[in-house]
Amino acid sequence: MTTPLVNLQQYEAAAAEVLPRMVYDYYAGGANDEILLRASRTAWDDIAVRYRVLRDVSARSLGVNIGGHHLDWPVIVAPMAFQQMATADGEVATARATAAMGCGMILSTLSNRTIEDVRAASNGLLWFQLYIYRDREVTRALVQRAEQAGCTGLVLTVDTPILGRRERDLLNGFHVPSQFEAPNLGVDMRSTLASQQDTASALATFIAHHWDSGIAWRDLEWLQSITTLPIYVKGVVRDDDALLALEHGAAGVIVSNHGGRQLDTALPTARALPAIARTMNGRGLLLVDGGIRRGTDVLKALAMGANAVLLGRPVLWGLATGGEQGARTVLQLLRNEIDLAFALAGVRTPAEATADLLA
Repeated sequence: MTTPLVNLQQYEAAAAEVLPRMVYDYYAGGANDEILLRASRTAWDDIAVRYRVLRDVSARSLGVNIGGHHLDWPVIVAPMAFQQMATADGEVATARATAAMGCGMILSTLSNRTIEDVRAASNGLLWFQLYIYRDREVTRALVQRAEQAGCTGLVLTVDTPILGRRERDLLNGFHVPSQFEAPNLGVDMRSTLASQQDTASALATFIAHHWDSGIAWRDLEWLQSITTLPIYVKGVVRDDDALLALEHGAAGVIVSNHGGRQLDTALPTARALPAIARTMNGRGLLLVDGGIRRGTDVLKALAMGANAVLLGRPVLWGLATGGEQGARTVLQLLRNEIDLAFALAGVRTPAEATADLLA
């Protein structure tokens, strides 16, 4: 008899047993000594909940409105690269799982399945994650393609002017297996990668060649000039940067440190979120990711002022262990935990998750 997996951490352990080491380490790893990777998790644990009692929690609703979309619960799957390395259907499996579970999805530029195929697999919230290329016409074409496919938001990732040093990938000689394409890059990944004898640096070299490390706030204004879609700026950990994003026309901010994969020892998002929420003061959408693993983490994020959270790696662990159904099970586990956390904290709706809950 197989022992059931009862939480997201156990799904990671199970995925580590079935994924090739190179793939698992690419998904799981962080930058340098991975101090931030660990701190991103423990920072949520360090926050205590001052729960309420006798609040009649017999009827609860987790639903939220995010960018004009109703979500059944306040979770969006974060953009994550190369999901076919976890399961054959890749991002299409994730799209189907999120649609079935009533949450949203952000599609990575570095996805293995086309924007069009992913959109066809889900009628729910689907945003496209974007980098700005040296060749602005490549960026323009990607934006137009996302619009035409039916994406309803753009997520501009701003914490990756160059790729962080990911030592697990260097040790493993990480490379994208030849059978997997990257159809949403807008340029030919294979031609760059094929020219690199050192496979461990090939992805970093590709990014250095094509993504623009010189982007600045003026480029957010340029991006707005070529699209009518709302733009959410992802990769912010400072309140002054959040304010600048709003001043330059962003529809919202995603507090994120790229899963601990860029600048090691940077600020964990659980510590960055409160100041950003105070500064934004309800202006624009506010989302957060980084180390979310428990329903109590989501409750705390909402109490700090986030409208919803992004969930990353656990979805990959679900895909690796059970494909679409595995991803659905991971999402269901987290949803159940959020509902339980609400009930035990005396919270009936996301609006009732307020700052006084936190110690």
